[in-house]
Amino acid sequence: MATVERTPDLGFLFAKAAHSLQTEMTARLEHIGLMPREQCVLSKALEGEQTQIRLAERCELDKTTMVVTVDRLEKAGLVERRPSPTDRRARIIAVTEKGKAVAEEGDALIEGIYADILGSLPDDERAVFANALARLVTDRLSNPPTCVTPVRRPRTS
Repeated sequence: MATVERTPDLGFLFAKAAHSLQTEMTARLEHIGLMPREQCVLSKALEGEQTQIRLAERCELDKTTMVVTVDRLEKAGLVERRPSPTDRRARIIAVTEKGKAVAEEGDALIEGIYADILGSLPDDERAVFANALARLVTDRLSNPPTCVTPVRRPRTS
């Protein structure tokens, strides 16, 4: 009987890779008291004055998750909500000095994970893999079609 070569199950591979990466980031970040989504918000908030809504968009968090995330960061003394000078309905998320230090530590942990993961590939495949994945995400996979039954993203924390 002839063997049929099958296309790799990309859905399974992407899901497995994403789950493994989220789990590793969660394990490493919990030592500094953060979850991956909190690290994302902190890191992106350090890039300049942004509203809570803009940060939610950049971290791909829904409104409810963003509120809970910022509440937790604020309670820990890592961020402050400040009124926007241009929109009285909006709040700017400002990172405190303590938050800056924690975000930088988290960024270093994440960079170490990425380096370790990419380091498991041969030298000549690392940049090719990362560039191809980035191109897929920003091009072909950037605008998924509308479905009658919405596809929910798995919980990451």
